[in-house]
Amino acid sequence: MGKDSIPSGRSSYHDVPLLITVTKVVGRCYRGYKEGDQFRLSDFTHVPDDFCQGAGTVLFPVMYALTFGAEFPFNDNTRSLRTFCPDGGAVEFLTEVITPSGEVEFKPKPENYKPNPKQLELVVEEVTGHCVFGYKPGDVIKTTGLMLPGGFCGAAYNAIFPVLFALNFGATFPFSKDGVSNERITCPDGAKIRFKARRVE
Repeated sequence: MGKDSIPSGRSSYHDVPLLITVTKVVGRCYRGYKEGDQFRLSDFTHVPDDFCQGAGTVLFPVMYALTFGAEFPFNDNTRSLRTFCPDGGAVEFLTEVITPSGEVEFKPKPENYKPNPKQLELVVEEVTGHCVFGYKPGDVIKTTGLMLPGGFCGAAYNAIFPVLFALNFGATFPFSKDGVSNERITCPDGAKIRFKARRVE
């Protein structure tokens, strides 16, 4: 997990520039975004000043996934994704990856694409306090693709979802031992539970 495992040419794991473009406005936007507006991010942890928090909520899983190599094979450019504002779908955003040379990264859609939701696991790695859901070390919760595990804690799932989203679309994590799991996901309620999310290869 040391610095030696950080990808070549990056200063950190998340050092991946992103471009967010407003591609469509179909309703009233409280923030006044217009078609063609663009926002450049040095990485997914640096959202532009005064950026719409509502839009940022739905964009974060996309930015996180693209940072760690996820591909969306139903798109003409699999290294990009369109998402809509959660407030009535008034604004459509396109998120793309910027290459070290400053160009938009492009990877074409594969031929004969078929949906392929991944088998994913959540493992309770550590418990340091009382959990109202009663999770215990070693508990394993299985799910497929983006399906919500039945009865799972919503607060924990909110923290875990960006990782599951990324794993479902092929992301890999250079800071993990196997590349297909993230052991750092912490419950937002007092950090009492630490989860590992893993793609079953």
